[in-house]
Amino acid sequence: MGSLEEAIKQKEFKDPYNKLVVNLLYTHSYLVSAQNGILKPFDLSPEQYNVLRILRGQNGVPTTVSSIQDRMLNKMSNASRLVDKLKAKLLIERRECPSDRRQVDIVITDKGLQVLNELQAYMEGFNNEVINLNEEEVVMMNTLLDKLRG
Repeated sequence: MGSLEEAIKQKEFKDPYNKLVVNLLYTHSYLVSAQNGILKPFDLSPEQYNVLRILRGQNGVPTTVSSIQDRMLNKMSNASRLVDKLKAKLLIERRECPSDRRQVDIVITDKGLQVLNELQAYMEGFNNEVINLNEEEVVMMNTLLDKLRG
């Protein structure tokens, strides 16, 4: 991939903080574009993939759209719209909550779990291929990013 300066054809940055922000944004775009390539044959967006992973993590326990929204990586995503699209693909189900008829429970279907299982090897390979760091550097990067977010 090369340096950020080469990638965006910029000679220098105002300061290293400015460069870091641009670098993080550029790297995010790079990762999302690459991830889209893996998800496209499965007719999924990264946000839909995120919803499916959240629901798989529920281990069969129903959850609400607002709970999904709270756990999403992209907080600007419209979880209701994503749930509707995944329901149309038969990857999730919406069920009336037995204890509160106003609440709608969301669960992943067997088909949704199957899609995630098929994707798992692709995503693991992607993660190992796209991250050009050794394990010690990966641990350090995770620590630094956690620190960056405060």
